[in-house]
Amino acid sequence: MVWCFVIDQKGHGIPETLLKQVKNLTRKFFELPYEEKLKIKMTADSGYRGYQRIGENITKGVPDMHEAIDCYKELKPGMYGDLGKPMEGCNQWPIKPTNFKMLMEEYVSLCTELSRNIMRGIALALGGSPYEFEGERAGNAFWVMRLIGYPGVHSANDSDIPKEDIGCGAHTDYGLLTLVNQDDDITALQVRNHSGEWISAPPVPGTFVCNIGDMLKIYSNGLYESTLHQVINSSPKYRVCVAYFYETNFDTAVEPLDICKERTTGAKKFERAVYGEHLVKKVQTNFVY
Repeated sequence: MVWCFVIDQKGHGIPETLLKQVKNLTRKFFELPYEEKLKIKMTADSGYRGYQRIGENITKGVPDMHEAIDCYKELKPGMYGDLGKPMEGCNQWPIKPTNFKMLMEEYVSLCTELSRNIMRGIALALGGSPYEFEGERAGNAFWVMRLIGYPGVHSANDSDIPKEDIGCGAHTDYGLLTLVNQDDDITALQVRNHSGEWISAPPVPGTFVCNIGDMLKIYSNGLYESTLHQVINSSPKYRVCVAYFYETNFDTAVEPLDICKERTTGAKKFERAVYGEHLVKKVQTNFVY
């Protein structure tokens, strides 16, 4: 059973300079005054896109010790009817720092292509065609990107910051897989192993940590397990992480693949789930404003 893995810098094809640039621009945005950041404040009317202050993201009822910008593949009105209505809208890109939108859209494009190639490898590993996760399943893949900032431990005295020490509470991701681009000098990401222990996923410069999401768990009938992970920044330094989430088509109904049922006693272990419904349910309970 697979939880997560690291993609080596020599093989993934995204320049290390770009990995650093997106983190640097993200850091510069979070260094701006709150008044400037709140110009792109997330609301339900914005399709849940935009900036969240520290403590506004909620995991299992507990405020998380991070701030973030949430971005999604843009949905036009009526594109998916009632299913897609809560997520309709355009991303809110900040004006400052300059070139933010251009750089992030380039990054998303490269991460999308990389993720598609990874999914082809996973399809082969499961015994299927390399294109198992394309067409009606993920040929028009939805994507999510979260630009996240975690205050260092000494920032916890700030009156605007909740006193919880969990940067992000334990959770699994919603889609197929996640590419985690984290600061090189701070170890904060933790993954729960087979024994139920939390182990660190230390950063390796030039690489991604790749987490497996809920939809891949269903498709693989449990051969691939969603990565249960959390973030605890015990460093005095402010930590930046850029997480890119590669998903199925928004309206795809996900259920175990026949090839995976054959490898797991023939029984279907998970019920059918519509990705868009799964995402909307999570998003609508994940923040306060």
